Amino acid sequence: MEEKKLKTAIIGPGNIGIDLMMKIRRSKVLEMSLMAGIVPGSQGLELAAGYGIATTDKGIDGVLAFPGLDVVFDATGASAHHQHAPLLKQAGIFAVDLTPAAVGPYVIPSVNIDEHLFREDNINMVTCGGQATVPIVYAINQVAPVQYAEIVVTLSSRSAGPGTRQNIDEFTQTTRSALIKVGGAKEGKAIIILNPAEPPIMMRNTIYTLCDSNKINAIVKSVEGMVAKVQRYSPGYRIKVLPYADGDRVVTVVEVEGAGDYLPKYSGNLDIITAAAVTVAERYATLKHEGAI
Repeated sequence: MEEKKLKTAIIGPGNIGIDLMMKIRRSKVLEMSLMAGIVPGSQGLELAAGYGIATTDKGIDGVLAFPGLDVVFDATGASAHHQHAPLLKQAGIFAVDLTPAAVGPYVIPSVNIDEHLFREDNINMVTCGGQATVPIVYAINQVAPVQYAEIVVTLSSRSAGPGTRQNIDEFTQTTRSALIKVGGAKEGKAIIILNPAEPPIMMRNTIYTLCDSNKINAIVKSVEGMVAKVQRYSPGYRIKVLPYADGDRVVTVVEVEGAGDYLPKYSGNLDIITAAAVTVAERYATLKHEGAI
């Protein structure tokens, strides 16, 4: 007998919310039940309605009034999620936070997907930069302890919507924290660059790690293994420059091409975080069906 899908909602019908919707619609364990926003007639709400999905322009109030929800993806902003989080918790709804609010613990699917799902009701997907770079720092740290990690995320200004631009400070702070808490670096720094070039560039991430560069061969092998793990849910994630030793530091460059579900393929920064979020929610659904949570 086919297992019942978990009913899901998205708060925030912008670019990220729409891309999430496209991915959830083809999920075998998640049902796209509700799209929620606060602007009547917005593109995201109209697209959802066109697919026969329920919509509300009442934001979080509309979500809380919708019966039977199991999972809510929050694709709004950091300040909004701080308001939404306690309300979702009170309603007993599992929250997947795609904002840099960091109310719940950081989750990077290729690194710690099962670590928090058994005991948390709110998990944070860090940032697009975190999803792209933390796996590399983690992989290097498994071989050579990372004393300091600095990442530079460069993405097309076209793929940086209002939410990204309004949360630049939170982006850098949350990404830095994840480099340390999940990646394992003792210290970290995150920088984001919005590039207005035409045609738009692919998301590119340069990762500098201060570690024992004499272990470069083992580092390359560890990083290649990690890239394969990320590619299971983000196929456009690839090594642009293999790790190489530069004095006492190791430099790695990764590029992310989007799947093109809704967003242009150059918007790999948005695609990797939506793909990661759906992967975590699907894992949550599987564990719930198995009775593990």
